[in-house]
Amino acid sequence: MTAKLPDGATVSLYAAYEPAVDISAITNGVEPVATADNTYLIGDLVLIKSSWSELNNRVVQVTQNTLTTFTFKGVDTTDTILFPPGNGYGEAIQISGPEIISQIMEFDTAGGEQQYLTYSYLEMNSEQQIPTIFSAQSISMVIADDPDMPGMQALKTASDNRALRVMSLALPGNTTIYYHGFVSLQDSPMIVKSELIKVKATLSLVARHTRF
Repeated sequence: MTAKLPDGATVSLYAAYEPAVDISAITNGVEPVATADNTYLIGDLVLIKSSWSELNNRVVQVTQNTLTTFTFKGVDTTDTILFPPGNGYGEAIQISGPEIISQIMEFDTAGGEQQYLTYSYLEMNSEQQIPTIFSAQSISMVIADDPDMPGMQALKTASDNRALRVMSLALPGNTTIYYHGFVSLQDSPMIVKSELIKVKATLSLVARHTRF
């Protein structure tokens, strides 16, 4: 058992997205194999667009490569119900150019809770529940205001363009979480006497995070 503090964690927004590469197939497995004209190197980060909804819009990392395939970690596709064999085709987009977002004072997540259908039959005197979907999830950050910071400028550009961006949270201990969503920045400062001037940014997720 290990307890950790978040002190020293860094948050980055990825700004560079390479042209999409077609994926003709993805295997089922703990580390799936994607068939594609491969130019990726081991360690590259790739955003996957897939007909598998549980893989679509998620970030993975290349672990092996050949001229025609690459193996990745981050999403386990072993479950053939969630990932029907033969239907994992799509696109791969390499991401790079992380811009560190400095001076973050608060980092909070909202949503992502399991939702339930509550029901009861006529002959029953109590209710039961069946799990359905997870609620929409977002991340909010309160940042000490400095519009000249490269990270703040990256947030503003993404917000102005209503762009989808990948954001990473690098935790102490060599673990990183990758999120993908729409960026919005409220750059009108929050003012409280004798406190730092702050702004708020939000990432509205379009897929579940990956962690590796």
